Amino acid sequence: MSEKVLLLENIHPVAVENLEAAGFDVELRSASMSEDELVAALPGVTMLGIRSNTHITPRVLDNAPDLRAIGCFCIGTNQVDLSYAAQKGIAVFNAPFSNTRSVVELVIAEIISLARRLPEKTQKMHAGIWDKSAKGSHEVRGRTLGIIGYGNIGTQLSNLAEAMGMYVIFYDIADRLAHGNARRMPTLDALLAEADVVSLHVDGRPGNAGIFGEEQFKKMKPRSLFINAARGMVVDTEALREHILSGHIAGAALDVFPIEPKAQGDEFESPLRGLDNVILTPHVGGSTQEAQEEIGYFVSTKLKSFQRQGSTALSVNLPAVQPPALGEGDRIGFLHVNVPGVLAEVNNLFAAEGVNVTGQYLATRGEQGYVVTDAAEAVSADSLAKLEASPHTIWLRSWSV
Repeated sequence: MSEKVLLLENIHPVAVENLEAAGFDVELRSASMSEDELVAALPGVTMLGIRSNTHITPRVLDNAPDLRAIGCFCIGTNQVDLSYAAQKGIAVFNAPFSNTRSVVELVIAEIISLARRLPEKTQKMHAGIWDKSAKGSHEVRGRTLGIIGYGNIGTQLSNLAEAMGMYVIFYDIADRLAHGNARRMPTLDALLAEADVVSLHVDGRPGNAGIFGEEQFKKMKPRSLFINAARGMVVDTEALREHILSGHIAGAALDVFPIEPKAQGDEFESPLRGLDNVILTPHVGGSTQEAQEEIGYFVSTKLKSFQRQGSTALSVNLPAVQPPALGEGDRIGFLHVNVPGVLAEVNNLFAAEGVNVTGQYLATRGEQGYVVTDAAEAVSADSLAKLEASPHTIWLRSWSV
């Protein structure tokens, strides 16, 4: 019987092709699932693929007895309880780089569109109003872009913005190397006081919830622009609305929101609807054909390699081990509690049976360790049963050619 994979939220068909070619039974659904729907759907599912709108809670994981891996077909993983998944031995993978360029290109387009007040102009044209005026329209050349969060997306945005003649400043709580002529700012307040455009690129960790609200908007330069293509929960949209209506903020573009519809065609609600010079897009920063195809292939390959080869390379919650391609003989994957003596226990058991170990690859992460052992000959069922019975075992799996 083939292993079942459930893919949600319109994941690119290349993921289906990749997994089906490896022998998996794949079910593709267009919408996200609620907690109750997941609880009902996951028994019998070996691997789950989601994007940002499906939330994997401890209750979901407790009711997924057959689940071995989760693929987040996006950058973020905050929609998954990573620590609880690790406790259950469920590997989680994502695509940390695949849609970076797509997000950056959207932000660049939004900076230019807002500076030229294109949303307002096009709306009037559709209403039959010819408004040929330079009032409020500016070039971006010579303007200062303030980037909050200088990671993979922030740094690439920095490079492209400089190429257009913008000055770039950034703020990040981590120690980041400045690209080109970008300048690190000592505080967030210092960045807000200097930037003509503020663009958020922080991650979805709980500590970032609500970090940009009334206090931060007040400290932005008069008539500056605001962009959020990071996480919806980091911004107080009611406060942003008031500052747009007052004229303090000249325009804004948001691609992410605190509450987002579950499926295509569902109603979208936001206090920012209907405001002049405000661009609202339905979380499409990474939604280009190029990015989605790359994400679909990348994450599905990680899932396939984990299930077929025991590789946890680039897992965001388990120890990362990347063994070579499976060769002749047996491969044993052993996820265990990270305590002294476990590796010796494994090797003593193999030695007692006279097993010739041809390769061993291991890593630890927090309270867990993971060791992959390649053997020249088959390991007996008795030896595997003894290892599985160890009080330190989280799971034990074997592969053979």
